[in-house]
Amino acid sequence: MPSSASVSRRTSLKLLGAIAGTSIADRALAQVGSAVSTPRSLEVSTAPSLLWNAPGPLVALPQKVPLIQLTDRPVQLETPRHYFATPRTPNAAFFVRWHLPFHPRSVDLDAFRLRIEGHVQRPLSLRFADLLRDFKPQTAVAVNQCAGNSRGRFSPRVPGSQWGHGAMGCAEWTGVRLRDLLQRAGLQPGALSVQLAGLDRGAGPEGYGSSAYLKSLVIDSDMIDEAIVAYAMNGEPLPLLNGFPLRIVLPGYFATYWVKALSVLRVLSAADENFWTKTAYRIPATPDGSTTPEAIQEGKVKLVPIGRMPVRSFIVSPIGDDFGKLPVGLPVIVRGQAFSGHDRITRVEVSIDEGRTFAAATLGEDQGRYAFRPFSFRFTPSQPGRIVLCVRASDGKGNRQGDSAIWNPGGYLWNRIERQEVSIGAI
Repeated sequence: MPSSASVSRRTSLKLLGAIAGTSIADRALAQVGSAVSTPRSLEVSTAPSLLWNAPGPLVALPQKVPLIQLTDRPVQLETPRHYFATPRTPNAAFFVRWHLPFHPRSVDLDAFRLRIEGHVQRPLSLRFADLLRDFKPQTAVAVNQCAGNSRGRFSPRVPGSQWGHGAMGCAEWTGVRLRDLLQRAGLQPGALSVQLAGLDRGAGPEGYGSSAYLKSLVIDSDMIDEAIVAYAMNGEPLPLLNGFPLRIVLPGYFATYWVKALSVLRVLSAADENFWTKTAYRIPATPDGSTTPEAIQEGKVKLVPIGRMPVRSFIVSPIGDDFGKLPVGLPVIVRGQAFSGHDRITRVEVSIDEGRTFAAATLGEDQGRYAFRPFSFRFTPSQPGRIVLCVRASDGKGNRQGDSAIWNPGGYLWNRIERQEVSIGAI
């Protein structure tokens, strides 16, 4: 369930006063009104640490610091490694991943409506201001991670954007519980799922996946119980590239369900047959979601929809030889983040001998079941040479990060123990 903490009515009204009744082109959000499908990008260098992030140019887009560009239409931007030094990812550094090329360039809040339709008793058309004024705000600190995060590690290679580890971020999300919105509309008997639709569009024919990005959540599931229709991110309006004015937040689940620029909640009484629900984002029905290219080619693998994120952890610093050797005889602090889509992180272990032995790290603040959990580990190298650092995490449900490479045709679920080689030099 999302965190029980909620923002006050005063905070909600303050946010409303900051953005309601305006368009992005008018006031505080005017800076994001320029075209993002053909961005005014600024190439300033190549991506840092190619062993951790994807290779690519750094580009600056509205409301964003320079991020690593994978594609420009649709926009896909990866967060550089150093922004993960803190457990909450800054809005300006948060990764961007759209599926269709024509995502919003501006949004007029005077005209915007969130429609709730389909198999409901009372179809609704809600203004942005209605969400802030008429519903109790709810917050959750949660990781948003692309299902293809770390796809560049797969061998053999699979199609799709070759992300490094930076297609993820953690933020405090504020909005309205999806259950509260559905209750206001009233579900008719036989309601099975809620189809989510955003403002982004593609050039394909109507009814095809290349035309609209649609996802569905089953009514009788924890997905609905934990879902938030978010209007704020780290206490500020959502950046346009991260889904302004509204997006679905589904703590614990991959970002494929976190529909951006949300405009329609459509209650269905029959199975959702659209491409993005029925065909896309499916994984092998095996314990770890792994299979082989041969099994896929022979048609022997049953595929099921992707679900919760596996437990994983990653080292933020030290980053290797890019900044020279670490001195022998002086303390070194290994720092990083861990998270799980199943429960809160309860243990992180670090190895300084390439995984032969592990010792417990010190955990930082627990910000919620689905948030980044920072960790640190202190050791003093005793001799010069090269060492390999490893980290693994465990969550409250007993899931522990493994060290077997996985493979599936979508390039999903990567969570193998990461290694960081560092050099120790004599003083």
